[in-house]
Amino acid sequence: GTGRYAANNVNSSVNQSGGMRQSVTHDSAHESDDKSRRTPGGLRRSAPRMDGMPPIEASPGRSERALRSGNERLYEAYNDLHALAQDFEKPFDAPAILVVGHQTDGKSALVEALMGFQFNHVGGGTKTRRPITLHMKYNPSCVQPQCYLLTEEFGEQDVSLEELQDYIESENSRLDLEGQFWSKEIVVRIEYKYSPNLTIIDTPGLISAAPGKRNSGLQNSARQVEAMVRAKMEQKEYIILCLEDSNDWSNATTRRLVMSVDPSLNRTVVVSTKLDTRIPQFARPHDVEMFLRPPTRLLEPTMLGGSPFFSSVPSGRVGNNRDAIFRSNEHFREAVAEREALDVAELEARMGRRLEKAERARIGVGQLRRFLEHLLQRRYLENVPTIVPVLEREFRSASQKLEQTQTELNDLEAEKLKDKGRVFRESFIGKLGLLLRGTVSAPPDRFGETLADEHIRGGAFIGADGSPLIVDERDLPNTHMRLFGGAQYHRAMAEFHAGVGAITCPDISREEIVNACGIDDFHDGVNYTRTACVIAVAKARDLFEPFLHQLGYRLSHVLRRMLPIAMHLLQKEGSFLNGHDLFLKRIGAAYHAYIEEIERSTRSKCMEDLTSLTRYVSWSLHTKSRTSLKSMLEKFIAIEDDSGKKGDKGQHGEDPKQFVDLLESSLWNRSLGTTSEDIVAALVCQIFEGIRDHFVQSVELKFNCFFLMPLIDSFPTRIREELECAYEEDLDEVFDVAAVRVALEQRLKNLESELHQVERLQQKFAMIHSTLASQQQQQQQQQQHSTTSSIKVSSSLKSKMMSQDTATNGLNLTSQTIA
Repeated sequence: GTGRYAANNVNSSVNQSGGMRQSVTHDSAHESDDKSRRTPGGLRRSAPRMDGMPPIEASPGRSERALRSGNERLYEAYNDLHALAQDFEKPFDAPAILVVGHQTDGKSALVEALMGFQFNHVGGGTKTRRPITLHMKYNPSCVQPQCYLLTEEFGEQDVSLEELQDYIESENSRLDLEGQFWSKEIVVRIEYKYSPNLTIIDTPGLISAAPGKRNSGLQNSARQVEAMVRAKMEQKEYIILCLEDSNDWSNATTRRLVMSVDPSLNRTVVVSTKLDTRIPQFARPHDVEMFLRPPTRLLEPTMLGGSPFFSSVPSGRVGNNRDAIFRSNEHFREAVAEREALDVAELEARMGRRLEKAERARIGVGQLRRFLEHLLQRRYLENVPTIVPVLEREFRSASQKLEQTQTELNDLEAEKLKDKGRVFRESFIGKLGLLLRGTVSAPPDRFGETLADEHIRGGAFIGADGSPLIVDERDLPNTHMRLFGGAQYHRAMAEFHAGVGAITCPDISREEIVNACGIDDFHDGVNYTRTACVIAVAKARDLFEPFLHQLGYRLSHVLRRMLPIAMHLLQKEGSFLNGHDLFLKRIGAAYHAYIEEIERSTRSKCMEDLTSLTRYVSWSLHTKSRTSLKSMLEKFIAIEDDSGKKGDKGQHGEDPKQFVDLLESSLWNRSLGTTSEDIVAALVCQIFEGIRDHFVQSVELKFNCFFLMPLIDSFPTRIREELECAYEEDLDEVFDVAAVRVALEQRLKNLESELHQVERLQQKFAMIHSTLASQQQQQQQQQQHSTTSSIKVSSSLKSKMMSQDTATNGLNLTSQTIA
């Protein structure tokens, strides 16, 4: 009610699951308004409650101190769990507040206000390159913030604010020079008498890059930041704090990205920042009402908390220089509290009424801080029973990996390594055959490719005009499905058959026909049959040869993709050789070399066929159909009949004059007429289609026989021979025993550290879980006891009432008798 920061740090009590109750007492003995809350007798008065509940004394009793100590153990256990998830990339994580917003949304200022002191780690532009995890802990004995930095080299070490800022700035500068962002978090633990019990992950600000090539660097940074923030938001344990810098809820700048991960916002708290700049923009009370209570058409009612929060943080930095606005962090906290009180007063003045309790609970940093602290504590308590079995599973997994690593270290002998290599080789060969025959063991969303993806990575079939061949989806099914292995090979071959098999003969110009006529060595007549053959074979050779190279590269891409899929299947079933990178590279190199070899050999065989098809024309093979040619000639004769050129017909109905005119106009005359041109074009088309059909069938058959089948028939023998020869020459060139030993020893060390941390966390959470269970049991017993006592009291009252009724009846009966 005073508007001071101390009033926003009152004792709060909330009933949690399992009957636990937290009392967060922020000692404000050093606040400037401390005297205003003292009674004349010098006794400290209880702080007012902001939630309408009875006030709690500032000095906690023994039970409250014990309960607070239990909660601190809970926070400490979850902090360790979060560090374990970060260090060893575990699939679980502790509940935390993930702050998401754009660079101009006031994200860093809000984080500082929640912490209770200024933590100037953010520069302008894109200088923040790593997320920062802030494990904040309320400690009444810490008058100044106590910071601890967690690093891989030195573990947790006590650092000053200046040293912490220098470390963060050096990390950002290093990544800035590399032009990269890193998703691994900088972990900091902070103890302070004005800090809440919260874990906040401050992410780099989202970037709204301008379009255009000159801004390509900033656009690349924007994509990296968005991908990093999206990956963080996908952690189901995180509570997302979505910051919006707008007075119109229809503008979803940050919510656009947040709702792609959390569509209903059921684990997202929406905060409208810079409220002090919004209030003067409202002209009518209705506008303020719409902003504070947005309708469901503008904002999802399923958001966490039910409605958005609103915050204001005064601008300015803490320091002693001339540019500093605040003399100390205490002054900064007072300014935050005063800004909250002013926002409330201005809103009430604009609306012409006092804010309701639910509305007041959404205004200001103090209200947001209290809500987040209670929400996070409730998540902690709810998740304790589920964490215990997860840690047990991780302990078993780490123990098994540790045992396997120790076994691998003991097996670094020559003969044992050879046997392991042979077993892996046979398993790898088996997986290749399985992928060609078909399997569902590999996830299509990770390893499959749609036809569009295949075109991008393996190349499309490009025609003579430089544009891709378009194949109707009705002729090529499964274009949108993500395929791999044999299914993808069949689709690629089907696309080749449908696309190349439908190519028509290119247009023929009159100049090409005349130039192809030439002159004979015995006469100067025109041989239009030879002319058609010359044109057809030249166009077919130039058009079809590029498709051979495209098909070879495309099918090689399909088969090369089977290598990582086979490795995934081996790793999935526990047959993968971890740590033996040199051996695995040899296997991969041999596989790729074999694919390149058989592709080159198959393409050479197909080129021989194409050369034979375009070197000599066999009419029985090259003409697709004589019927179409005959019908075309009959059409020309019909045209001549219609023109009125009729002569005497012979015995069989032929017109000799008409036949002579046809020969003269088509075979003897070099003045190319329409009839001659059409006849040559028809002959060229017939020959071209014959070459095309035979080429497509021959190529498909040869790639199946000499490219696909050798992978099953010949490759196993080849890889066996190569490995055995390598074993005999130099085993260290195959396995690199020294490097493998170093890698296994390092893995052993990491697993031992992981196992130790998991075991320690198991003990912590088991103790917390046991405490919660016993408290819940005690509560149930107390409820049963109170219920039993109520029943006994009720029965006693009934007995007394019955006795009184009996006595009254007796007196009435006696009176009647006397009367």
